[in-house]
Formats: sequence, structure tokens, C-alpha cells
Amino acid sequence: MRRAHTVEQVRAAEAELMARLPEGTLMQRAATGLAVAISNFLGGTYGTRVVLLIGSGDNGGDALYAGARLARRGAQVTAVLLSASAHAAGLEALKAAGGRVGSTDDIRTADVVVDGIVGIGGRPGLRPDALAAVESADEYDVPIVAVDTPSGVDVDTGETPEPHVRAALTVTFGTHKICHFIDPAATACGPVHLVEIGLDLPPAPVESLQAADVRARYRVPHGESDKYSRGVLGLMVGSTQYPGAAVIATAGALGGPVGMVRYVGPDAVAAEVRAAHPEIVAGDGRVQAWTIGSGLGDELDIDRIRELLDAEEPVVLDADGLKALDESGDHTGVLVTPHAGELARMLGVDRSTVEAKRLEHARLAAERFDVTVLLKGSTTVIATPDGHVRVNTNATPWLATAGAGDVLAGLCGALLASGLPALDAASLGAYLHAAAANLASSSAPVTALSVAAALPEATRYLLRA
Repeated sequence: MRRAHTVEQVRAAEAELMARLPEGTLMQRAATGLAVAISNFLGGTYGTRVVLLIGSGDNGGDALYAGARLARRGAQVTAVLLSASAHAAGLEALKAAGGRVGSTDDIRTADVVVDGIVGIGGRPGLRPDALAAVESADEYDVPIVAVDTPSGVDVDTGETPEPHVRAALTVTFGTHKICHFIDPAATACGPVHLVEIGLDLPPAPVESLQAADVRARYRVPHGESDKYSRGVLGLMVGSTQYPGAAVIATAGALGGPVGMVRYVGPDAVAAEVRAAHPEIVAGDGRVQAWTIGSGLGDELDIDRIRELLDAEEPVVLDADGLKALDESGDHTGVLVTPHAGELARMLGVDRSTVEAKRLEHARLAAERFDVTVLLKGSTTVIATPDGHVRVNTNATPWLATAGAGDVLAGLCGALLASGLPALDAASLGAYLHAAAANLASSSAPVTALSVAAALPEATRYLLRA
């Protein structure tokens, strides 16, 4: 499990650790890890040209001490001071190692620029001199390595309302920060390298499942299992207007752990579903969970959906089905899977507002409607009514294709029917959906059905790892 902590949590843990260590030890640990990461990023140290952008905070000190280490290994290191109160001891260490103070003119010939402008307590945006230095790196196509977080992003929310650094690599210390997981800031971080420095941290408000976490939660059948004990999923999806949604959602469900899928819908659509998936049972019957909404179009029956929302079986509510959700009743077992536009409609705000503040609005919807929210996007944000958040970050951009959401809804329903709670069903569904897309894609276009077809192989690979 990868975990992301708030600025307040990190500062408290750092203060507690620094009180027990000799002065400067924590910064030296961070600087050592940063220097190694920069050297690895460059593929070596000797003869490389490194420019440090130095602000007034501890991140500037980390960068200066890391620069001193690189200089001692043969790098040409130049510090550009963007504050009159740069870390004095770090600056002396850099000069003693052969580094020097220069100007933004040095950026044009650099191999890498190190962003030590502001620390995790910085507010969104960059001062004019810092922005000019960052723009110079962009102009000359010099990659930026960010210290802890890219300067200018909102660390605790992942928001980027002002100009900010766009890093080719971020080197962070002690734990991940929320901006590393949640877009739009996550994209600005690039790959994130974590350097352990010995922090004792409380439970994290944001998590990201890894392969071992998914494997530990996946419901694998045993010798006494049958199709009913593995779970039966009911699908109320598709319509005569959009029959393909039913076929695609069914394919997603069959790629999950359930033993049976029931399709409930128009006879003509049921015939298309059976033609594509002859193992499907059409018609009403006992189920352990529902997936409702994908492609219902004009055949949306809000009263019927609300009856199912009030029943005991958990529900995945997607697409058109989201229109049936209101703020009344107990929806604890309900998982909703909107994209940004659908979540904006649920909350009565603009889509751009949701896209700019994904974490805030996922949490808001979860609390307001008493549901688990899976907000689809380049980084999938999953929020529960009590504020717990998980984020999935392993998706390929090729997954932005018609019908992919129908596959995800079917898969999440299958995971619910297998007995997983809504948070785990959403988390595993997002992870496996992305893993299947990566497998099907190989950095090329995919279709929704090819993603669904890759789910068994992606799951097999995961379970055998």
C-alpha cells in the first residue's frame, strides 16, 4: 500500500524525529537520497551540469546539500538563489565542494534543473523570478527534478490553480504527499521516488493499492465453491437505444470473480447479450449485487432503480442510473462511478470545477449522498462518506475510450457480488480495469471489449505474482 499524508502530519512527524536526532541529520538523509536519485536520473554524475533553483525553505537546503554531494563526484553544480535567505550552511557546503552561485543564464546549458524553490508548506503559484527560471528550463527543454513536491502545486489537494513546476521526476521524503496521487498535480510530479528518512507517521488519509493489496483482497474460489457461493450479479444496463452498453458491461462483469450474471432488460437487448455471452441468464432472480445504469438512455426507470437502492443488495450505479440518486435514505452499500461531468451534474457545479478540485468534490459527493464515489479520470479518486480516500494511478491514457466505463461498472458489480465492501470493490475494480487496459494496449489504441477480454489474463498474472 502506498500512503499519502498531509502537510500537517508530515511536519509533526519530522518535528518529533528531529527532537531525537543530532541537528541537521534529517536534512542530510534527505540530501543523500536526493543526490543518488539525481545521479540515477542523469545516468551518472561526472561532468554533468546541474542547476539548483534555491528558495528560502528546507527544500532549498536539501537541494544545496545534494548539490554539494554531486559536485564532489565531478558534477558542475550552480545554485540560482531566488531568496536572500537561502540555507546558509547548505550554501557553504556547496561552495566548499566546488559548486558556485550563478544565474538563470546557466539553465540553457544544464543537463538537469533541481526545483528547491518552496517546500511542502508553499502555497499554489510561483513568484515572478521563480516562474521565469522555470520557464527558462521549459524553453531550453531541460528536465526538472522536484524536491519533495513540484513548487507551485497545492500539496494537500492536488490542485494547480496557479503556474507551477512540471517535473520529469519528483524525489520525496518520508512518505508520499497527496499531490503525488491526485491530478492535476500528480501529472506535474512525473514519476515519484520515495526516500525513507525514518518518520513515524499516523494513519494516512489517502491510499493507493498495489498489486499485493489487490491480491490479498481478491475473492478466489476454493474447492467447495459453486456458482451461487461465488456470487450472482444482476445487470440492469443497456436499452434498445444503446444495446452495446449491455453487451460491454456484461463482458466486464464476466471478467470478475462472480459465478453467474443475470441480465434484466428488454427482450431484444437480452437476445444480443446472450448472443455475445451465452452463459448469461436473462430474467429476474436472486442476486447478491446489482450494476445499474450504463446505457439506459430513454428507458431509465427511476422508481424501479430507487426500489433497488433501498433493498439490501449493494448496487453499482453508473451513467444514466445516477439520475435516480437523491440525498434521502441509507445508501451505504451504493457505489457510484461518475466521470467529472456526471459528478458535476450531481453536485450542481461546472465540470471544470470538478476537474480542478477532484479530491474535494469526490469527498463532497460521498458525504452528501452517503455513497462510495469512484470518480473516473487519469487518476481515479475513490471516496467514502467518512472521508477515507483511495486513488488508482496505474491507468494508460488509451483507456479513455467509449464503453470503458461500462466495463468498469460491470467489473465493480462482480466484485461487490463476490462479497467485497464498496471501497474494496471500487479499488480493486479500478486497479484491474487499468491493468487489463495496459495489457491490451501495449501503448496502442484499445477498445472497451478488448479491455474486458484482457481482465482474466490481468487477474491471472496478478494472482500468480
